[in-house]
Amino acid sequence: MDSLTQIVLGASVGEAVAGRKIGNKALLWGAIAGTIPDLDVLASPWLDTVQELTFHRSVTHSFFFAFLCAPLLAWLLRKWYPNSKATFIDWTLLFFLGFTTHAILDSFTTWGTQLLWPFSNKGIAFYNIFVVDPFYTVPFMAFVLAAAFYNRHSKRRRKLNYLGLTISSAYLVFSFVAKGIADRAFEESLQKKGIAYLDYISKPTPLNTLFWAVSAKTEKGYYTGFYSIFDKNNNIDYSFEPQKEYLLDSYRGNEKLERLLQVTKGYYAVEEAEKGIYIKDLRFGKFDDWRASGGQYVFVYHVWPEGPGEALNFEEINNRPKVDKAYLLDYWERIRGIKTKEAL
Repeated sequence: MDSLTQIVLGASVGEAVAGRKIGNKALLWGAIAGTIPDLDVLASPWLDTVQELTFHRSVTHSFFFAFLCAPLLAWLLRKWYPNSKATFIDWTLLFFLGFTTHAILDSFTTWGTQLLWPFSNKGIAFYNIFVVDPFYTVPFMAFVLAAAFYNRHSKRRRKLNYLGLTISSAYLVFSFVAKGIADRAFEESLQKKGIAYLDYISKPTPLNTLFWAVSAKTEKGYYTGFYSIFDKNNNIDYSFEPQKEYLLDSYRGNEKLERLLQVTKGYYAVEEAEKGIYIKDLRFGKFDDWRASGGQYVFVYHVWPEGPGEALNFEEINNRPKVDKAYLLDYWERIRGIKTKEAL
């Protein structure tokens, strides 16, 4: 999830653990705990494209990191605040929960999280919430901010914080329900159209959990479709992307290429480039493929060798759609289940 969301979640967890003992210091250090895992991005300048993809959401987002670092930071905070009413156990729990709730929340997104590092580098992903979702973050933040204005002994302070945690958690539960509704619609639609899929990934479109996209894997390629839970029927139109895996033949065996393919969880398609190839990460799909004008895959990787036998180069190409007023209006209409003129 985005940094603001993780700060809010961390602050709320800190308050729940130690707010009654140390007041707003619990909010502050909870917010810091919720931020620490994402400091792995500071290593980006020293990493190449593939290393950056695999390092982010690995070490600092693992349960191993939480078990190792929470007691260490708790010991430092006890030294910093020797007269604090918060015990070593309180500080340990604050950091441990700050780290683990951050990592688990990230695992709900499409990117996924290497929760079991260093025992496994598999990115665990549940695909039930977009990385930025104001319906999760804004109400949660409002309750946490309101709680900060009350005395640490106030019952209303605790109620506001727990209400924020409850509402945000309820929204996550709703996201799984909405995903289930969308999955059923996708499955029925694919079956009606005679598309023999092997597997699929469904995920919410940006900023909501009402409008969903699917990438369905077949033996020859992938089908992409969209469905809003407000749609009147599940007559879904699909676009097809051939995998063209044969274009990888001369590149196979390269360690970084294999790791990149592993990151995509097998959801990739290959296209020939003027120099080398393009690898399209299909997990994220095309955010704007619901429009008649279509669009590019959000994340594409250009792979090319400098010469015969030379090492491969990797470059990320980000194809986020241009968002303007017309786009947002069309998007809102589509979320409401109205297939706009542009979408037809």
